[in-house]
Amino acid sequence: MENVIEIKGVTKSYKGFKLGEIDVEIPMGFSTALIGANGAGKTTLLDIICGITVKKSGEIKYFGEKTDIDDEELKNKIGYCSSVDFFPDNWNLKNVMTAMELGFDNFDRKRFKELCKEFKLEDPDAKKQKKIAKLSDGNKMRTYLAAVLARDTDVLILDEPGSSLDPLARDLLCDMFREYLAEKDGERSVLFSTHNISDMENATDYVILMAAGKIIETGFVEDLKQKYILVHGDAENFERAKPFMISYTKSRSSFEGIALSDNVDMLGAVDTVLEMPTLQQLCVGILRKAENDEEK
Repeated sequence: MENVIEIKGVTKSYKGFKLGEIDVEIPMGFSTALIGANGAGKTTLLDIICGITVKKSGEIKYFGEKTDIDDEELKNKIGYCSSVDFFPDNWNLKNVMTAMELGFDNFDRKRFKELCKEFKLEDPDAKKQKKIAKLSDGNKMRTYLAAVLARDTDVLILDEPGSSLDPLARDLLCDMFREYLAEKDGERSVLFSTHNISDMENATDYVILMAAGKIIETGFVEDLKQKYILVHGDAENFERAKPFMISYTKSRSSFEGIALSDNVDMLGAVDTVLEMPTLQQLCVGILRKAENDEEK
């Protein structure tokens, strides 16, 4: 399997926070979700990948060969979108369209207008338009996404693209991811960060889980759902099931947790119910374990 991005030994330090060392690969042709709680280091890692932030050490290889993020050919292949302040607040949609057209040879004005219509934004050619500062957070993100999706790129790198969108807009974004990936027969890729995966599960093929600046788990969604199992049962059986779970929640009457599938036989013997977890349940369980380990 080819990788669109390969990260080896990347580190970055701030006061009170350290990223890395990060060693991870982003598979080509798939949609990869970078998942973690706020402050896990997701934005820092994406900014390093896109050259917004300078790494302290390590190497990043793009498309199997290039390592210089300032290479113009490479920049044209990457469509990057941050979650905040992507364009000046005093711009409107026409300003955005003009700037993107001047800045990128692969920007399609017609496609931008179509995307604005799909996202229910104003007509970029209208005489009177709202400034970005006057838009809702959701419409700001729609504007950012329309701009980056109107470029003919080979990889999208998006920081929390669904965080300020309503459920219908997130569903539309998932469809757009699938369309984007399908257009070049496996040669396009998507990498996006999120701290809430429930509404983006349909757009996720591969998962990278982060906690406290480190990578704690990676894998294709279906493989991870085979590796882990969702466990729940009555509170009276909790103590017998507890040793076989990696994380759990408990109430007076019941408990629920995540366990490795290798422990299915032992868990079945203590009268528990075993199910395949959703991606949300899986990620929360693994992240909860990382948080508990960090506190020890």
